[in-house]
Amino acid sequence: MTSDLLTTLFGLALLLGGGDLMVRGASALAHRLGVSPLAIGLTVVAFGTSAPELAVNITAAVRGSGGMSFGNIMGSNMANIGLIVAATALYKPLHVQSPVIVRELPMMLLATAFAAVLGLDAWMRGGESIYDRSDGLILLLLFTVFIYYTVNDVIAQRRARAPEASEPEITPRMGMGTALALTLIGLAGLIYGADVTVDGAVGLARGLGVSEAVIGLTLVAIGTSLPELSTSLLATAKGFPDLAIGNVVGSNIFNLLLVLGASSTLRAVPVPVGGAFDLAVVGFLSLLLLVTSYTRGQHIIRAEAVLLGICYLGYMAYRVHS
Repeated sequence: MTSDLLTTLFGLALLLGGGDLMVRGASALAHRLGVSPLAIGLTVVAFGTSAPELAVNITAAVRGSGGMSFGNIMGSNMANIGLIVAATALYKPLHVQSPVIVRELPMMLLATAFAAVLGLDAWMRGGESIYDRSDGLILLLLFTVFIYYTVNDVIAQRRARAPEASEPEITPRMGMGTALALTLIGLAGLIYGADVTVDGAVGLARGLGVSEAVIGLTLVAIGTSLPELSTSLLATAKGFPDLAIGNVVGSNIFNLLLVLGASSTLRAVPVPVGGAFDLAVVGFLSLLLLVTSYTRGQHIIRAEAVLLGICYLGYMAYRVHS
């Protein structure tokens, strides 16, 4: 069991390193193209920081570890809100721009609702709850609509916005070739890290006598969410609260529509025991994030961050011991 834990941690380290390189390269490319910080957070950085989840889930789906796929997605979305937003807002209260409240946060709630309905439709009829290929294709279609809408909005913003004399840097300036190389190296690290992580996590679950879903919900989910944590803290420290909150919201949308959609298209992803409750908690935390974003002059203050953290940690403790 010790070797499985070390293998899992090594795989997570590869995922973090690969995700970091991918985010740096992709963000530099987007920044050179004049994309706004909010748009970068909702698209490029959200995709880059969701890449560990995507890599792990595709690997798990191919190997038939559907429970880990489900747990990783739901656990990552919970951690993004209850751990990452909470930690970032504790460091510095987050100002949430109106476009995020009006459009992207409701989109996240809508994606959560679609995922819940598709995953529990059979359960509502008395059958087995599962995300099959048709569910996956629906989620991927919704993801395409989200990307189309976001890209069009970015183009409109670029046309309407006057060039800025200077703007704080999230990452150092680098050439297009360097940025592309970092992105490709990061991708390679993600692919290999996902393979190692799934190997270790499956062995760890068997050694501890717990389900793969619980391991995916806790250890793997928190590990694959660390890129979002580092990115959000860095963005906030650099004066980019828009990127910090956009990263979390965009990552959650990517996880539900792209990661779950791609995984269930490759192979059916079952909803494990307790999965319906997991979906409900993801929805609750998403709604709580929306409510806290509306209050206090559209700031997520430290008291609200503590509330988000307590809800998340409390549910994790319940899930592990249930």
